[in-house]
Amino acid sequence: MNIPTKIAALIASASLVLGVAAQAKEKKHEEENVNSSDVPSAVQKTAKAEAKGGKIVRWEKENGNYEAVVEKNGKETGVVISNDGKVVNRHNEKNEEKEKNEKY
Repeated sequence: MNIPTKIAALIASASLVLGVAAQAKEKKHEEENVNSSDVPSAVQKTAKAEAKGGKIVRWEKENGNYEAVVEKNGKETGVVISNDGKVVNRHNEKNEEKEKNEKY
């Protein structure tokens, strides 16, 4: 192999390794289960108001926000809340699980 070919092969290999590492890191940090004691009080207050008589079955942290998974009337809803207690979004947990399973 001549030097330009070796350099090109080395660059391609490095790019592949970095891409795989970044993808693994992204998957690893998508969601992380957390204890309620680790959730800021402003977030907990908002989640309790959102639950409205339902039950918070678990907490997750993803992309710097917290997600309260609320079970109410047989349905699970994910409520994503920023650190300052503002609701970012709500989604049906069943749909999210379905999407995850389709991805992998």
